[in-house]
Parts: sequence; C-alpha cells; structure tokens
Amino acid sequence: MSLGTVADWAGAGALVAGALLALAAGIGLLRFPDTLDRMHAATKPQVLGVLLTMLGLALRLRSPADLGMVALVALFQLATAPVAAQMIGRAAYRTGRHDRSLLETDELADR
Repeated sequence: MSLGTVADWAGAGALVAGALLALAAGIGLLRFPDTLDRMHAATKPQVLGVLLTMLGLALRLRSPADLGMVALVALFQLATAPVAAQMIGRAAYRTGRHDRSLLETDELADR
C-alpha cells in the first residue's frame, strides 16, 4: 500500500469518527434534561467531532491552501466553543434555568 492510500483510509476513519461524535452531540442536545447537561453535550463531543472531521479532511486534501483553511477552522472551534459554553452556563445559572437537584456541589450558591 502506498502512503497516499494509508492517508486516505486514515482520513476516512477520522471522518466517520467525527461524524459519529457530532451525532452523539446532537442526540445529547435533544435528550439531556437540563441546560447545563445540554451545554456539556454541545461542547465536548462536538468539538472532538469537528477536530476529527478536520483531521480527516486534512488527510484527504493535502494541499497547502486546504490545510491552512482546515487549521483555521480547527483553531476557531477550539477558541470559541469553550467560551460559548461558559457563557451559556453562566447565563443559565444566573437566570435559574437549571435544576439545582442535579448539581453535586454548587460553588456559586449563597452561603
């Protein structure tokens, strides 16, 4: 097998794994009961899914211009998803749109 064929198969595997993680994130958004749980589902598997998809694309495309664009998408995903999740979590907590009984420890509660 040539190096290109191995990269194509690895890219296909990364694309499938990324798609499955993105699907798991979507199912989690629909099935989880609370805003904080949904926030977790929207960030953890979704970010890894996008990164695996970008890795699969990079292994398949291989041109410098495409690799630069893939790297930018991955960088922006890593920079924006955690910040957005933090802001959503803070807004949900401050407005009381979460189930306090689901929290193990509430470090922000009034003492």
